[in-house]
Amino acid sequence: MIADDKDNEEMSEEERAAAAEWEAMAGDDGGDGGDGDAMAAGPKSNRVLDQDEIDSLLGGSVGGGDDEKPSGIQAIINSALVSYERLPMLEIVFDRLVRMLSTSLRNFTSDNVEVSLDSITAIRFGDYLNSIPLPAMLGVMKAEEWDNFGLLMVDSSLTYSIVDVLLGGRRGTAAMRIEGRPYTTIERNLVERLIGVVLNDLTSTFDPLSPVTFRFERLETNPRFAAIARPANAAVLARLRVDMEDRGGRLELVLPYATLEPVRELLLQMFVGEKFGRDSIWETHLSGELWQTEVPIDAVLDEFSLSLGEVLNWQPGSRLELECTPTSPVELRCGGVQLFRGHMGRRGGHIAVQIQDRLMK
Repeated sequence: MIADDKDNEEMSEEERAAAAEWEAMAGDDGGDGGDGDAMAAGPKSNRVLDQDEIDSLLGGSVGGGDDEKPSGIQAIINSALVSYERLPMLEIVFDRLVRMLSTSLRNFTSDNVEVSLDSITAIRFGDYLNSIPLPAMLGVMKAEEWDNFGLLMVDSSLTYSIVDVLLGGRRGTAAMRIEGRPYTTIERNLVERLIGVVLNDLTSTFDPLSPVTFRFERLETNPRFAAIARPANAAVLARLRVDMEDRGGRLELVLPYATLEPVRELLLQMFVGEKFGRDSIWETHLSGELWQTEVPIDAVLDEFSLSLGEVLNWQPGSRLELECTPTSPVELRCGGVQLFRGHMGRRGGHIAVQIQDRLMK
């Protein structure tokens, strides 16, 4: 009982100290606001926010159970949506890839192959690795001129379809799939040949925009070993559908934004043609107008160098002696650029210069 009385006395002293502190804070704010004014004590208040108040300001709770909403900062960091700028030229590059790949795969498989572009989206690289349906083969490629990497995913359906077609499987029968086993050496070699065909066409599609060589690095079956960028980095994902009559599968091409950074300005172009944005009509008009533009031409008889002190000593009536004669050559300049050299004379009552040498190259 003595211990309990002592604790009660300590608690009452703490409560009295807290009350005195609140009264002092209210007095600094004006003294007539009550408890509500004490809570908003103004810039002189140094009260520290507790965790619940911080969570409410950030839009949720940081900790807690599964039912609680994530905090605002965590929602921004873990957002699956990637805000990215459109790259119109990249869409055209992928469209050319589809057309070229259809022809190349027909020659590769000696079968009727149709390639279609399902979608072009932006995704975080880590989210894409977690969404890959296994089993799958992941080809890591390197863009030599850009000094960075890309990823090409071949799903299991396309893998078995390619093996079936290249090894003489009969049409009309679905490719037999055995789940839970690793890919054989034959399957890996055939998929490497398929990836080589795709990379050759991808190199050709980028040639009109920027010369680049996509080189095959390695083939992985575990997404963890195919990490070519940080999980939070943004990447462009192009999903291609390959149909070979009743067989087929998906190809997915992943290019991180860091890989595309060297040609970002080119990919932002809005108009495309063989010259990628150049307007031949405007160029012809501009060149025609330039030929008719009037420019001032200076005829220089002689020139010499003087010190600044001598120039400052010039007075009205000072003479500058030029070391030139009537037969001395005269230089014609435009904007300080030497154009021609000739001799001075008269023509039709006007002073003229007869051009003899061409100085510009």
